[in-house]
Amino acid sequence: MAEERIYTIPLRDVKENVPSSKRAAKAIRYIKKFVAKHMKNENVKLSESVNEKVWERGIKKIPSKVRVRVKTQEDGSVSVEMAE
Repeated sequence: MAEERIYTIPLRDVKENVPSSKRAAKAIRYIKKFVAKHMKNENVKLSESVNEKVWERGIKKIPSKVRVRVKTQEDGSVSVEMAE
């Protein structure tokens, strides 16, 4: 039963409420938290493409939103990759 969904995750809360020197790391944690909440599974694994997209312009200038494809794996984990 592999389930697949596409989400657009807004990162504006991270941009507004986090110091600029911690934004990219906080955005990664926020994406994991968002996916865990919506997929009802705490075992979330991000692909390198999501990590590279967030860190693309450095630690201070994260994207405003990220569009991701979320898949449920057979072993019970959830994988997240860029939806492109």
